[in-house]
Amino acid sequence: MKLEYDKEADAAYIYLKFPIKAKECERTIELNEDIIIDFDKTGKLIGIEILNASKVLNKRVIEGAISA
Repeated sequence: MKLEYDKEADAAYIYLKFPIKAKECERTIELNEDIIIDFDKTGKLIGIEILNASKVLNKRVIEGAISA
């Protein structure tokens, strides 16, 4: 698992598979306005995008992703 955070966009991406190759994401589902999940062609969850991440995630988690 890998977490990346884009401070400018205030968005985090949790990679459950890393790296995700081009066109590997087969299906994307928007759970709500802030959470988007990505699946591969077999239906396996490969990533989670969190928008407005600074409002949802613990500050230490975000700081760890920035310094990583």
